Amino acid sequence: MTAPVLTSSLRQIQSQIDESLDNLLPQPDGHQAVIVEAMRYAAIGGGKRLRPFLMVETNRLFEKPGPDVLQAATALECVHVYSLIHDDLPCMDDDDLRRGKPTVHKAFDEAIAVLAGDALLTMGFELMSTLNADSKKVLTLVQGLALASGSNGMIGGQVIDITLDEADRTESLITELQSLKTGALISYAVMSGALLAGADDQELEVLSKFSDDLGLLFQITDDILDVEGDAAIMGKAARKDENLGKATFVSILGLAGAKERALQLAGRAKGRLEVFGKRAQILEQTVDYIVVRDQ
Repeated sequence: MTAPVLTSSLRQIQSQIDESLDNLLPQPDGHQAVIVEAMRYAAIGGGKRLRPFLMVETNRLFEKPGPDVLQAATALECVHVYSLIHDDLPCMDDDDLRRGKPTVHKAFDEAIAVLAGDALLTMGFELMSTLNADSKKVLTLVQGLALASGSNGMIGGQVIDITLDEADRTESLITELQSLKTGALISYAVMSGALLAGADDQELEVLSKFSDDLGLLFQITDDILDVEGDAAIMGKAARKDENLGKATFVSILGLAGAKERALQLAGRAKGRLEVFGKRAQILEQTVDYIVVRDQ
């Protein structure tokens, strides 16, 4: 059961991100109307908004919110939604359902889906580059987002995922894969929130270790959900990875082993936050939420 304080915060940030996306995304008009419709269809409504949530809550951890954190969180969500659109394409995972509705290439077509993803990616960088913050900090945030989403981050992990030979499926390689494909943007969410709040080097080091644990925990629980989850609740297909023959933590460790590793990671992640005392309450609850989530 999700703690009331966490539930309230999650809902608040989900609502804020939807409102921000609605305000910042263009309205359909003229010859470009269809691409804007596809962008809005993919981005507005649905989704946990975990990455924006982590950025905002890490920022709040320091009790001195940085400027434009909501715009930064919206920029990050644009990049995340782009990755989902492309991940669902027939040439990738070929999914029909995302966030409880037809995927973008099903609702529109493949070409529009590719372009909608491209447009959201570039919009994410536009929003991040126009933050009302110190120019050096903005440059660091933009560079960090590029690294987290590029060939040494999310895309690099996706490449390993689709090219991995069965003989190479070891726990260490799956961990590397997921630390890039899933963990990179989650780590970025935490670190950018702290950076906007003016965290010092020691605080950033602690949060870096926390975010690494959290990213890996999220992927392990995602792998568990793929086996045990209810598609109607998740809003996407269940047993997708198994049907595609993908290497996951469940396929490597077994279901019981994956659950045990998730609990170990959750304990370690919460331990990292002890230095922040009661200020880290919501982030600690977030760790527990990831362990027991059903979507």
